[in-house]
Amino acid sequence: MDWLLASLGLVILLLAGDSLVRGAVNLALRVGIPALIVSLTIVAFGTSAPELLIAIKAVFEGAPDIAMGNVVGSNTANILLVLGLPALIATMHTSECDSRKSFVVMIGATLLFIALSFRGVFDFWAGLALVTALAAILGENFLHARAHRRGLKAQALEEASEEEDLVEELEGADPELPWWKIGLFLVLGLIGLPLGADLLVDSAVRIARTFDVSEAAIGLTLVALGTSLPELATTSMAALRRQADVALGNVIGSNMFNLLGIIGVTALIGDIPVGRQFLVFDLWVMLAASLILVPFVLFKRDIGRVWGFLLTALYVAYIFAVVMA
Repeated sequence: MDWLLASLGLVILLLAGDSLVRGAVNLALRVGIPALIVSLTIVAFGTSAPELLIAIKAVFEGAPDIAMGNVVGSNTANILLVLGLPALIATMHTSECDSRKSFVVMIGATLLFIALSFRGVFDFWAGLALVTALAAILGENFLHARAHRRGLKAQALEEASEEEDLVEELEGADPELPWWKIGLFLVLGLIGLPLGADLLVDSAVRIARTFDVSEAAIGLTLVALGTSLPELATTSMAALRRQADVALGNVIGSNMFNLLGIIGVTALIGDIPVGRQFLVFDLWVMLAASLILVPFVLFKRDIGRVWGFLLTALYVAYIFAVVMA
């Protein structure tokens, strides 16, 4: 029954998160917020809402290892599994895209996160440092995007056309969506997120106690794998469409937001102790997985089937090591 409830909670979380993004995106566009700002803020925050609710719920329920495990495990899964499995289906032509800047920022965020972990707890001040770093990154991205678009504009008509193109690219954007549907999406998202988080966290804690495994292990495996499913679906479609920049950008952006946003915001609400297992093993696996991207990002290599198999095998080995520990 606990496995069923955990699965149900995960499904509710994913559906509610998607509903909230659709409602928030269309509400923002309807009230006149530029699509550029929506893409850099609302979509980023909305797609991470399930992980954020899980982390907050876990801290309030006295199970902070699930919060840490979810973030660290998700980041590891995002690289090894989310990039590995799609590469088994179709070669990801990462040599054609330039993600060097975002990758370097992601590594910096990872090192900052690890350094703060060795304080033994993510408290208010650590959370403030993470959220400040995230705000700086979002601000810099916004200014860069604005400058880039301004340089491309020659006349007002072209500006309007670019805005329309960006609206069409936004996930869940529908300029014709009625107000009542926008409200319905928002209500379903706001109700479903805490409900799904309750079901998933409570059942995950009971599963951990039933099978005598640590809550950290449950967070690193069951919860982390579940919350990485949207990224896996997005990356798989991007690989089939030869959109390697979308796939790689999705993984890098998600990892940065997990470290800086999810743990940062949660730490502002309640302390998150860092267990010894994370300090001696899981954080270093996460860093090593991040550095595996160096050949693909810095040296323009494609992620072919051999690499896909290797990345997937490494993730399976990691899961085995966590469960058997």
